[in-house]
Amino acid sequence: MASLKILNIQGEDKGSVDASDAVFDVEENTGLVHEVVVALRNAKHQGTHKVKTRREVRGGGAKPFRQKGTGRARQGSIREPHMRGGGVVHGPVPRSYRQNVPKQVRRQALCCVLSSRARNERLAIVQGMSFDAVKTKPVAAMLDSVSKEGRRTLLVTADYDKNLLLSSRNITRVTVRTAAEVNTLDVMLAARVFVQEEALSKLEERLS
Repeated sequence: MASLKILNIQGEDKGSVDASDAVFDVEENTGLVHEVVVALRNAKHQGTHKVKTRREVRGGGAKPFRQKGTGRARQGSIREPHMRGGGVVHGPVPRSYRQNVPKQVRRQALCCVLSSRARNERLAIVQGMSFDAVKTKPVAAMLDSVSKEGRRTLLVTADYDKNLLLSSRNITRVTVRTAAEVNTLDVMLAARVFVQEEALSKLEERLS
């Protein structure tokens, strides 16, 4: 069984807990992780880019100048692609960047990055990671205690925690995700991952 360190919100070591090898002790597979991360990044593209083609550009109904006698090359419309302000040939149009990645592949990639963080001692379980009110100060104090590096941190909760989410949203480099929605890119971008004690079983249930 994989062993994960347990901390309280004061940063004190409270021992360790056994975790599922199928989630936290998986061999690295960089190709698989790369495939999933690329797909997740692509899914963030809005795909709303658009340029006008020749038929969509305004104007150009009349010939810009007469055919002969000007010494210039003949032109039929100011909407031609080679004219200034004309249409664009083969330009970008609205489209979806989403890639279909099987659910099993996405789960395996997430297990790979969680296992990597666990092996490098960058993943820990936190006891008492819940707050009664929306206040930034206690959350900032907890982060200073459990993660003294000040680098990008991911907090994984069992369920939607409004108090924690609102308290941490104006702290730089902190991301909050539930066990049901955390993905490979979230873990890859975080230097340290802290899992709420109640979220461990839900994470294992989802990925096992």
